[in-house]
Amino acid sequence: MSLPIDILHHQFVSLLEHHHLVVESQTGSGKSTRLPLWAAERGRVLVVEPRRVACVALSQFLNQQSPLAIGHAIRFESTVDEKTQVAFVTPGVALRWLSETGLAGFDTVIIDEFHERRWDTDLLLALLKKRAAHRLVLTSATIDGARLSEYLQGDRLQAQGRQFEVSIQYRARDGQQLADDRNLSQRVKEAAMAGLAQTSGDVLVFLPGKREIQQCQSALGELEAQLVPLHGSASNDAQRAALQQGPRRRIILATNVAETSLTIPGVTCVVDSGLERRTHQRNGRTVLGLHRISKASAAQRAGRAGRVQAGVCYRLWGQHAPLEGLTPPELQREELVEPMLAAACSGEVMASLQFVDGLPAKSLTLARDKLLQMQAIDERGRVTEHGRRLYPLPIDTQFAHLITAMEDKGCREAMVDLAAALSIGARLWQPPTSEAGLKALKEWQPLACDALTLVQLLRRPLPEPLSCDAQLLGEARLLANQIRQALSLPQLSAATPIDRASWLAAVIRAQPDLVFVRRQKRRQALGNGFAEVQQGRDSRFDDAEEAAVVFDQFSLPGRGTRQTLNLATCMAPVPLKSLVAAGLGELQAPVLQEDGVTLMASVIYAGRILGETECTDSAALTLDLLVEQILGGKHFADDGSRLRRDLWAWELWVALGQGEGEVPASAADWLRQRLQSLGVETVEDLDLIDEEELVFEGVPEWQRQEFDERFPSRLTLAELKLTVEYDCSRKRVTVVYHQGSRKAGPKRWELPRWQGWRVFYRKASRTVAVL
Repeated sequence: MSLPIDILHHQFVSLLEHHHLVVESQTGSGKSTRLPLWAAERGRVLVVEPRRVACVALSQFLNQQSPLAIGHAIRFESTVDEKTQVAFVTPGVALRWLSETGLAGFDTVIIDEFHERRWDTDLLLALLKKRAAHRLVLTSATIDGARLSEYLQGDRLQAQGRQFEVSIQYRARDGQQLADDRNLSQRVKEAAMAGLAQTSGDVLVFLPGKREIQQCQSALGELEAQLVPLHGSASNDAQRAALQQGPRRRIILATNVAETSLTIPGVTCVVDSGLERRTHQRNGRTVLGLHRISKASAAQRAGRAGRVQAGVCYRLWGQHAPLEGLTPPELQREELVEPMLAAACSGEVMASLQFVDGLPAKSLTLARDKLLQMQAIDERGRVTEHGRRLYPLPIDTQFAHLITAMEDKGCREAMVDLAAALSIGARLWQPPTSEAGLKALKEWQPLACDALTLVQLLRRPLPEPLSCDAQLLGEARLLANQIRQALSLPQLSAATPIDRASWLAAVIRAQPDLVFVRRQKRRQALGNGFAEVQQGRDSRFDDAEEAAVVFDQFSLPGRGTRQTLNLATCMAPVPLKSLVAAGLGELQAPVLQEDGVTLMASVIYAGRILGETECTDSAALTLDLLVEQILGGKHFADDGSRLRRDLWAWELWVALGQGEGEVPASAADWLRQRLQSLGVETVEDLDLIDEEELVFEGVPEWQRQEFDERFPSRLTLAELKLTVEYDCSRKRVTVVYHQGSRKAGPKRWELPRWQGWRVFYRKASRTVAVL
């Protein structure tokens, strides 16, 4: 059968011999099935498909159409061997093979549907480009071909797709209305009914996630059509039902897994919600949020209605609603821990690679800090032996780190099973709500511990009143046994019994920041000193517990522009005294006991007192206590606040080039060193020193008053108090709201001259120039 892409055959083969290629063609042109076979004329081909469903479907289809040896490799399955001429693989498999063998057995690498801009395909492309050992082909219907061909220094080919006319109809009353999820299932039902009446084929509905698919299934249940869910965790039967027409008309309820690569036969109507769930960075965390799709995605989705005949696309938003042109790349939206480790395992420092789009400096720094903390990379960014052990494990980097950090065999097995249960991308089970179910759960697993419950779920059969997703449970058990085999551990059927206390103690030692304690005033929240979580709705964690190891979180955008809501979805309760025993927290306020020898100190963690412990280094603790008391004004009255002002002025003085000298890291550091040099060890020793001996000599005294007037640290205006920040490198002053009833910001004439400086005003998250 002739396909629109066929006109490029000769040109593609001749150019591929000497150039990288970017192939642009519309949906339905045949690029995913023709290009791999053409590339095979010059050697073995690796085809990288972003989704497992597409890998298997394309491999099976071409096996029926071509005499070539064609196989596929996904996480739990591989039909690829040394005789395979065309291998369809997921990006994760391609990256792992690249780190192991450099993909030495392949001549051409095709990255299909590159417009999705996943982090693994972007990284794979950057690594292959630098190695220059393979011919590269990028394909998509919506990519920026000119920019990519320039990046690859290759050629660009374009072909038209087989596309029947698709009538676009907008369902919103207001032409400017953006897509949203209000009353979504009812609006989908109305559009699907119209599609069934107006066209003769099947209806494909694009929805943002599994939850919306389930809601629409309930709403559409009364229609005379077969309802087929299609998402990443859909069963094999559901996937087959989507890819094969049956005797009845169908309504396929799909995520954007159906947007590209997969050809769903018989579709003549598309209902597009205009929504998708995708990740983005928020306050240093990768959060999952509901987003409106791009113009490119909208075009891809509409094209699905014109594959077999003229069709219609109902868009549930306004015709003139502003959409972004392309979906932002994942490398700019997500944290970079996994990409950085993958790059290091391929012998490259991520920051030195050339990507299609530049990487955020802050994300690179955060990823590097996390991997250094895990000891997965060294200071030069090179992978360590520990990092090499982490990378092949088919799970999140944090879980891989925890597994390898477990010294005891039983603890390691428990961590493997929990990681497998949490790594399949969907919830294995929902806690029961019925009285009989709750009773059965308590008898089956008495302790209200999410982590232990999940481990037991993999190891033991559930009692009859409880239920879970059988397919997902099978996948989790398969993953657990796969990791167990890689680490030479016994299979699940011979699992070592869990010593829960030892296991959690080992986890705390390996990654202390997983420990969260309840807030004293807001009981629903728990903190670890850096972040805050709230208990997830389905967690078994008991309200009476004071602390937990939080193994898994689900992050969502909260109210405002900066807030993030972190829901703890897998919690393991731990007693406060065990945290003290683990050495968690800081010692404060040491008190000498009646014996005159023992010094006891409070243990503080995330603002909570965990308990008391005996101090082993009483001299150092006493000195820290003195520093804290002096800075707090308990001794020498104003010395603490004066010292902070003097150090602040000196740091600014040096930054402005007015003088040279070392700037102390903090007032506490300088004061501690000063007390040590004066021989102060106890409170009584303070009576032997003069107050003037604790004065920091920085800005010359005869210039200090003029300097403070030119560069004040605080300002008081009418009904407005401000603090002042100076960025000397950029000649920028930012006055920051501190307190006051005044709604308007300061006027330029109210502020110091600051000649030659740009002046800004910041209140909350909003910063504006002061003119």
